[in-house]
Amino acid sequence: MSPLAPKKPCTWPGCPNLTNGGRCEKHRRQEQKEYDADRKDDPTRRFYNSRAWRRASDLHLRDEPLCRECAKMGRDTLATMTDHIVPIKQGGDPWNPNNHQSLCDSCHSKKSAAEGSRFSMGG
Repeated sequence: MSPLAPKKPCTWPGCPNLTNGGRCEKHRRQEQKEYDADRKDDPTRRFYNSRAWRRASDLHLRDEPLCRECAKMGRDTLATMTDHIVPIKQGGDPWNPNNHQSLCDSCHSKKSAAEGSRFSMGG
């Protein structure tokens, strides 16, 4: 949005604050705090933060250092993460190496967007 564009009301119900779009700073922080509280005991989050997963992921990236999706397009891009081909929340086996693939940030964001992740690019 252009810095000269008129400000719009915050999208939080009943909030009179004007913003450059979306929520005002107060409600962005509140929304993030509520989201974090909801996820605090999320088993998937605990899994990804576990020492066992970090070690398995590091070993996978050592064995497959390039992004699998980029390789399909003839590009050599260093992978930044081990992705579950079938997401855990959709029943994918978190420990099966056949369910792991190396992806760069860009390819992982595209895949996450297609799966409806909150953290997908652009939405």
